[in-house]
Amino acid sequence: MHAWSVEGNHQCLDGGAMFGNVPRELWKKWLPPDEHNRVRLSCRGLVVDSINGHTVLFETGIGAFFEPKLRSRFGIEEQHNILLDSLSSAGFTAADIDVIVLSHLHFDHAGGLLTDWQDGQELQLRFPNARYIVSTANWERACRPHPRDRASFIPQLQTLLDDSGRLELIDDDHSETLGKEVQFRFSNGHTPGLMLSIIGGDNGLAFCSDLIPARPWVHLPVTMGFDRFPEKLIEEKEAFLDEMMQRKIHLVFTHDPQCAMATPTRNNKGHYTVTNEHPKITNLKL
Repeated sequence: MHAWSVEGNHQCLDGGAMFGNVPRELWKKWLPPDEHNRVRLSCRGLVVDSINGHTVLFETGIGAFFEPKLRSRFGIEEQHNILLDSLSSAGFTAADIDVIVLSHLHFDHAGGLLTDWQDGQELQLRFPNARYIVSTANWERACRPHPRDRASFIPQLQTLLDDSGRLELIDDDHSETLGKEVQFRFSNGHTPGLMLSIIGGDNGLAFCSDLIPARPWVHLPVTMGFDRFPEKLIEEKEAFLDEMMQRKIHLVFTHDPQCAMATPTRNNKGHYTVTNEHPKITNLKL
C-alpha cells in the first residue's frame, strides 16, 4: 500500500468556535486569525491504493457545492472543487476511486462528494465507481439531525448516497469491502458515530478527522465549540492517543493548514504533543 495526502478546498472559520473555551490570547499563537477573527483550515483527504484490492479515498473535504452566499458565509476560498486537482497531481482521477470512507457526514468532510454549484442545476455525486462507507450511527444522525447540528449536514446527500446502491453502513471494527487492512475506532464526543480509520496496522496511519482536527487539538483540554460532548471527547481522545503511541501509528490531520502527518508523543511534562511533522504525504509506503 502507498498513501498520498490530497488537499480539498480551504475554509476560514471563527477561531473562537474552533477552539471552544481556549482563550484567544493562547490560540492565536497556534493559528493566527485574520481581521474577521477567522482561522484558515485545510479540508484534507488521504488516498491509499491496494487496500484489499481497492483504491480508497478517506474523506472528500468541503468541495464547492454551496451557492455563492453560503460559500462566503462559511469562508470557502476556491470556487471549484480542488480535491480533483489534488487527486490528479497524485496520479488519480475520480473514476479511479473504488471506495470512499467518510468519518462522518458534516459538510466540511463530505461536501467534496458533490458536483460544484451551478445556478439551476441539481447536485449529483462525483465519484462514479465508488462505494461509500459510513458508520450506522452517523448515518442515522444525518438522516435525523438534532437542531444543534442540523446545519452541519447536507440534506440532499443522504438521498443521493442511498439511491446510489453503493452505500455500506458499518458498526464494527472492520468493513466487508476493506477487510482487515483498515481498522475502525468510533467516537461520540464530536458527533454520534464519528469513525476513525487505522490503515496498515501497527506503524501505519490513523485518519483522525474531528477527534483531533489539527496539531493544537492533540493537547487534551483543547476541544471545539462544535463538539457535542467535550468532556467525553477528551476521554476518547486520550484513549485513542495512548493506543496510537503504543502501536507507533502516525496521525493524519484533516484540518491542519501546515501539517498532514505527525507522530504522537508526550513531552517532559507528560502532555500529549507531536513530533516528526510532515506538510504532505507523497507515495508513502505502508
